[in-house]
Order: sequence, then C-alpha cells, then structure tokens
Amino acid sequence: MSIAASAEVVTFIHTRDRAKATAFYSETLGLEFTGDDAFASVFKLNGARLRITQIEDHVAHAHPVLGWEVQDIAATIKALRDRGVTMNIYEGFGQDELGIWTSPDGKRKVAFFNDPDGNGLTLTSD
Repeated sequence: MSIAASAEVVTFIHTRDRAKATAFYSETLGLEFTGDDAFASVFKLNGARLRITQIEDHVAHAHPVLGWEVQDIAATIKALRDRGVTMNIYEGFGQDELGIWTSPDGKRKVAFFNDPDGNGLTLTSD
C-alpha cells in the first residue's frame, strides 16, 4: 500500500512551551490558527496542517524543520524583523546583510531563522 497523492499532509513541530510557540506561529509568523486539541495547537499551512506539540525535554535539531517558499525574500525578512525575528548568520556561508544566502548558480535564495525553541525555519525564493 502507498500513500495516496491526495492524502492530506500534516507536519509537526515540537516545543517546550506550547503557549509561547502558538503565539510565535500565529502572531509573529501570521499562520492561521485553527484550534487546539489535547495534544497540539493546529495551524493551516497552505493546504497542509502544522501541529505544535509540547515535549517537556525537547531539544531543537541543528537543521531546518520547516520552510516557506516566498515571492520576495527580502521583503519577507524585513517584515519578520519588524516583528522581532532575527535571521541566522553563519560564519563563512556568504550571506548578505539581510542573512540571505544565494546558491552558486545565483538562482535560489535562502534565509534561516529560529522559533522560540530553536527549531530551524527557512525562507526560500527564486
């Protein structure tokens, strides 16, 4: 049996503080909050669902866990900065002053930031 192409996608983010994470994803990032259940805060993600689940001893991974393809990465970064988000700058990675890394072929741009738990998030654009 395979997963049908029409199956709804659900992704998970873990947090140590569900209320703080819920506020970040709804108020700071502007995701549409659809409700809480006994296990998670739930958001719409452009056709998918995001479930933020509290894990008391959660430790964020070093690599991104969720990202967004955006039309204008610079404008998105500036809007997030206005809401208190700081882009991650990695030494030797060659990012610009906004924190944008450009692929060697010049076609893709990527920026990195964290949620309050340190979960890695990304923005990408052409």
